Amino acid sequence: MADYPRKPRGCPAAVREEYSRRLSFTCGRCDARSTSPSVRFAGRRVYLAVVLMLRSPPGSGSGQELCHLLSIPARTLKRWRTWWRQDFPTTPFWQSMRERFMPPVVIDGLPQSLVSRFASESMSDRLTQALRWISPLSTRMPIR
Repeated sequence: MADYPRKPRGCPAAVREEYSRRLSFTCGRCDARSTSPSVRFAGRRVYLAVVLMLRSPPGSGSGQELCHLLSIPARTLKRWRTWWRQDFPTTPFWQSMRERFMPPVVIDGLPQSLVSRFASESMSDRLTQALRWISPLSTRMPIR
């Protein structure tokens, strides 16, 4: 194992210790590190992946509440909104997977429009399914 420390932001104090390591593996022969897909962290971002998924629609009061509750700067939330609307739709991952959703996912509604496509009665289950689905974005491995 080659877990490495993370300082997770947007993480409740009760689970901060549990989320303070990024799980990784090291090859026994060449000492190369391999990081498996994660539902905890979205790539190199320091905020938890679930926090990225919980972002609120622009101009909503709940966006300000989320920022305050999780100590997220407003400009960070704005940057995430931009990522979901402009950067995420251009990723090779999304380009290769978007046709699996019919009718098409509304880009302006991301990530909520994506989460709503997963079949489950509970929001937490749909959120978990969406996090698993985007987990390939948490690594630098090519998507096949």
